[in-house]
Amino acid sequence: MPSARPKPLVSRTVHRQRVAVIIPAKDESRRIAATVRAARAIPHVDLVLVVDDGSEDNTQHVARDAGAVVVRHSHNRGKAAAMETGAAVVAMRDAPDRPARLLLFLDGDLGETAVNAAPLIGPVLDREADFTIALLPPQPGAGGRGIVVGAARRAIQSMTGWTPTQPLSGTRCLTRSAFEAATPLAHGWGVETGMTIDLLRQGFVVREIPCDLRHRPSGSDLRGQLHRGGQYRDVVLAISARRVRSAVGLTRGSRSHGSRSDGRRLGGGRPDGSATRR
Repeated sequence: MPSARPKPLVSRTVHRQRVAVIIPAKDESRRIAATVRAARAIPHVDLVLVVDDGSEDNTQHVARDAGAVVVRHSHNRGKAAAMETGAAVVAMRDAPDRPARLLLFLDGDLGETAVNAAPLIGPVLDREADFTIALLPPQPGAGGRGIVVGAARRAIQSMTGWTPTQPLSGTRCLTRSAFEAATPLAHGWGVETGMTIDLLRQGFVVREIPCDLRHRPSGSDLRGQLHRGGQYRDVVLAISARRVRSAVGLTRGSRSHGSRSDGRRLGGGRPDGSATRR
């Protein structure tokens, strides 16, 4: 009796999803090396990308020497543009036979505390959330009065039904699909507010995660006041654009389908602090 032909070996290799860290940076030569080294130590991270947004110092060289892949804008284009550049470069480096990398955005001035952004990855990796936002502890030396934060928080709550604790936190982890759904990003410092509104209104799930991160805060001096003034301008522009977009959508909807509402609220909140998918 002929022997049975041996069955071909079937590969059981499971490709664990990887994470790319994207660090928009301008004139961060003093802290970028520590930030890059700490980011490389985060579990699941296999790529650290620094987008030098028109720095006038040697940020790009310091970051590269610390082990980052560096791309550079020839002139300052703003945080949103740096984030979009970074995501595009990561997409080009994603392998076609593996899941797209998760995107973890970090600020360039986090230094050695950047490794503490690791808790943001788990809920996204495990599909418990589409994006996570870092909750930072009080930052020594911060000179703001909460005006910009309050404006962003109220707008997000009124437009999505979810009330964030730190709406301006820029340390976030997203799936590739969530990032693409949020593009084009709101200009400049309005990027976080605009992203949160856009994603929640499309039904993506968010969670806020405490992370022990320390960055260089804006003080109460003239430079700090100018920074917060720019933040307020960009946040208001992002909110206004989305209110207009919402109004136009409602007008078109009422013309096409009548004005009756189904009573559902977009992006409603959960008691645990996350926003629900519709």
